[in-house]
Amino acid sequence: MELIHSGKVREVYADGDDLLLVASDRISIYDVVLPTPVPGKGRVLTQLSLWWFDRLADIAPNHVISATDVPAEWAGRAIRCQHLEMLPVECIARGYLTGLGLTAYQESGAVSGVRLPDGLVEASRLPEPVFTPTTKAAAGHDEPMTYDEVEDLVGPATAAELRRITLEVYRRGADLAAERGIIVADTKLEFGKAKDGTIVLADEVLTPDSSRFWPADEYQPGRPQHSYDKQYLRDWSTSIGWDRTAPGPEIPGDVLAVLTARYSELFEKITGRPVTG
Repeated sequence: MELIHSGKVREVYADGDDLLLVASDRISIYDVVLPTPVPGKGRVLTQLSLWWFDRLADIAPNHVISATDVPAEWAGRAIRCQHLEMLPVECIARGYLTGLGLTAYQESGAVSGVRLPDGLVEASRLPEPVFTPTTKAAAGHDEPMTYDEVEDLVGPATAAELRRITLEVYRRGADLAAERGIIVADTKLEFGKAKDGTIVLADEVLTPDSSRFWPADEYQPGRPQHSYDKQYLRDWSTSIGWDRTAPGPEIPGDVLAVLTARYSELFEKITGRPVTG
């Protein structure tokens, strides 16, 4: 096998016509990989993505070939998947106003060109989920894109499919999570095209690295929410005055313990079982 890409969290290996996507325990915030790994995180991301891929397959095909036909040392945190032509858009669906969406709304009343109602506050539920794409930057930060800009980049037909699938995945995920007492505030998806031109859901889906999850019984708009995702780590990094530039700070043991517990708790609440391996 040949290592063809090493990202912030995952390594991608070529194995014949297939790819092996291997999730590490690295964690990044504000596009900086922190020096402290999060034990078991790669397994949570991989196994939760697989759980969701199974429940979203009628909305869009996904890149999974096998979760078991992988080298033994990567079992539980690797996926054998299709080789795709990845699309240069980060596809984000927002059902609640938070994060960079909240910042953009406070500045302009809109997110990625989507005008939102007046008077919304932090964590407000939106009237309906919105598609707020960003660029996919090789270096630096992703930048907001309007829908017209997505059309210009990938073409009207592909843009329409990306928006449709993203919003349907979000709605399905939010509905299933709600049954388990979890709010999905937003999520980020990636897509590629197969050789026949089919748009395929790839990378990870509805994980605590790519989404914001809140306990429904503690939800209260107008303030930050308890999170089962890496927002907890972002908030900690702000509290210590980190300037969001590399190298990132070491994660202290108490913060790491809380983060690890929240990732595991989310997995169990969503799937009904513990992480394996």
